[in-house]
Amino acid sequence: MITVQSIAKYDKEHPTVITIGTFDGVHIGHRKILKKLIKSAKSQHLKSTVLTFFPHPRMVLQKDSDIKLLNTIDEKVRILDELDLDYLIIHPFTKEFSRLSATEFVRDNLVNSLMTKKIIIGYDHRFGRNRDANITDLIAFGNTLDFEVEEIPVQEVNDVSVSSTKIRKALEEGQMETANKYLGYPYMLTGHVKKGKGLGRQLHFPTANLNIAESYKLIPKNGVYVVQSEIDGTTVSGMMNIGYNPTVSGTDNLQAGRQESIEIHFFDIDQDLYDQKLQINILARIRDEKKFDSVEALKRQLSKDKETSLSILNQ
Repeated sequence: MITVQSIAKYDKEHPTVITIGTFDGVHIGHRKILKKLIKSAKSQHLKSTVLTFFPHPRMVLQKDSDIKLLNTIDEKVRILDELDLDYLIIHPFTKEFSRLSATEFVRDNLVNSLMTKKIIIGYDHRFGRNRDANITDLIAFGNTLDFEVEEIPVQEVNDVSVSSTKIRKALEEGQMETANKYLGYPYMLTGHVKKGKGLGRQLHFPTANLNIAESYKLIPKNGVYVVQSEIDGTTVSGMMNIGYNPTVSGTDNLQAGRQESIEIHFFDIDQDLYDQKLQINILARIRDEKKFDSVEALKRQLSKDKETSLSILNQ
């Protein structure tokens, strides 16, 4: 897959079959559409192309939006790259771009720049300034500008919407099995390891403190999770805590002045991971975060958590 960082930079030598959307999560519902796209492109000897936008339109048009997404843009690129797509176009979404008329968007961007010969799109897709054009208008453009429009059935569009809603809800409630089932892969967190206070090492459970730069990334419910990551080409397992470390901090929540942290204790490795970029794949949730009466009680619980994690991994 070739990733192109704006519509204008696309190589106009290759006519395309295109689909348009945010594809947040690239979950099992999205994959049905992408398989349809790839099959259609191959049968017509065209290039399968996904057009997506970054930042998310709501981030630009609704400045007070607290939207949380399932993927960072880098995660989305990595997931899509595993599929058999030819091109991913990530177009910068700006207020100026949002003001393009439907005609300008279709004629100048889709047809003249992306050489679109076919568009596969949902029945409810809206586009152009104020989102005033719909699929009927798109079909009319196709008749004039010589491209085909394939409408994604209502049921498939609804499946995408339902899947996204269920995944977000599941993550917020700590239901990893449900979230991963609808994603079709383990939910991931990606960030750089930053220096911590060394409290984990004092407990004989040294941790990597993950810093996620993207504030829009959805973080699952606080608690303890079983995870895996790839470090130096090797898959390593561990357990992760999302929360406020109430036992060692003496506080229970953000209002008390503590910032939420993401800490991973990897099994069977003890190396300095500072400043490394890690992708953490979340396999299962073990328990809620809670405050213990003493540090010793916390250490005993961490030992139990490790046993539980290893049991889950062995299954």
